[in-house]
Amino acid sequence: MSYFLSPEAEEELAEAVAFYAEQASTSVATAFLAEFTRAAHPTEANPGLGTRTSRDRRLFPLHRFPYSLVYRADNDGVRIGAVAHHSRPPRYWRTRK
Repeated sequence: MSYFLSPEAEEELAEAVAFYAEQASTSVATAFLAEFTRAAHPTEANPGLGTRTSRDRRLFPLHRFPYSLVYRADNDGVRIGAVAHHSRPPRYWRTRK
């Protein structure tokens, strides 16, 4: 199974990496990207890992950063709909496909 990012999730990921690179360091930005990858791979291998938030969506938190992956599994793989910062409004991503 593979994972795919929605355009919105790609944008959120890029913004987070840029934020950490500017505000902290490139090593922190690299660590964030590595943590994202470590979180995304288990969800593709076992889509039932995250906490269920709706009938077809799950939430999987990153361990070292205040973000969660919001995803759903289908026949094509795991679709990550949001790379959600924990300070954003709850469920702001729910209208995404």
